[in-house]
Amino acid sequence: MSNPTQLWSVPGFSLLPKEEMLEVAAKAQQLFIGIPKESWLQEKRIALTPEAVRLLVSNGHRVRIESGAGIGARYSDLDYSEAGAEIVYDTKQVYDAEIIVKVEPPLVEEIAHFKPKQLLVSAIQIKTRTREYFKKLMDKKITALAFEHIKDEDGIVPIVRSMSEIAGTTSILIASEYLSNTREGKGYLLGGIAGVPPTEIVIVGAGTVGLFAAKTALALGAIVKVFDKSILRLRQLQESLNQPIYTSIFQPNILAKALTRADVAIGALRPEKGRTPTVVTEEMVEKMKPGSVIVDVSIDNGGVFETSEITTHDYPVFIKHGVIHYCVPNIASRVSRTASFALSNVLAPLLLEISEKGGYISALKSCSHLRSGLYLFNGIVTNKAIGEWYNLPFSDADLLIGY
Repeated sequence: MSNPTQLWSVPGFSLLPKEEMLEVAAKAQQLFIGIPKESWLQEKRIALTPEAVRLLVSNGHRVRIESGAGIGARYSDLDYSEAGAEIVYDTKQVYDAEIIVKVEPPLVEEIAHFKPKQLLVSAIQIKTRTREYFKKLMDKKITALAFEHIKDEDGIVPIVRSMSEIAGTTSILIASEYLSNTREGKGYLLGGIAGVPPTEIVIVGAGTVGLFAAKTALALGAIVKVFDKSILRLRQLQESLNQPIYTSIFQPNILAKALTRADVAIGALRPEKGRTPTVVTEEMVEKMKPGSVIVDVSIDNGGVFETSEITTHDYPVFIKHGVIHYCVPNIASRVSRTASFALSNVLAPLLLEISEKGGYISALKSCSHLRSGLYLFNGIVTNKAIGEWYNLPFSDADLLIGY
């Protein structure tokens, strides 16, 4: 074990102690956080709930919210003002804050409100952006974190995990609605009761969405069949459910046969190379029972079913080959209050961590899990995928920050 007091010698003199240099702890920084109203029509979530705002304000931080920002999640301006937030009616005033926190990425026209060298925390959705979008952020010298890429200490992406859990559970509840009479369905109860054959559900994908869809469907008493190309994911799903369940790798004939018997089919595959693989052909859909329901959770990235077309929360379904298709992107926004809680559970501690580290630059230097979400640093692209996709110069974040 080394001695904290090191010794050094000078010619003609005896050994003298050398002072040890100790690291000075970073001083916590007060944050000024702005939350603008979401401008994308289908987005009803808000990044921070009143409870999260109260936590931040009680720790000495300042939170400014645009009036009406919480309406989609059923939060009033009064809820936020009582939590200690400042309510403003002019969007530009929100952008006076040092940190802007959103759910959806800002629109190109909203970037005009940004001040130089602000921190943006929001989703990024790389493939739906444009080169102009990133150029405008670069011109403002913005530092930006994509919360769907931020990892925790265990290497898990917590926001993606939470939204996937919500989407998986909600997909079964949506299917239940469209099977019932209330949505002019076949009049089936999703699940089953004694003496009545249970409904059959096919889930295409054994990731987090597929797992929570299976959990919900099994809890309601349905027969569940899960398909995936990965034996490992199928095995992990079975272990998580802790009960025997029908699983299969993608065999077109077996999948097609299962779909002909299914009352509900859930698309829950992860994207590969930017797009979800389309594994259910139009011919397979044609052979499904009339009045059966498809919920394509993967429509955000192209869709699992060849017949899928993007719909909206206002007009969520269409019928093709006698099958009801629900293909609304961002299913989590359908349960906006629960989803907002899930976002707050990650974002509020993240903001507190940034404060405790002495600001976002110090936090980025010391927290690798935070750097995993970084795609712009002072206007310089740090995400290789963005640089290559949009032909923009990019640099390594570790070199820029000098952690």
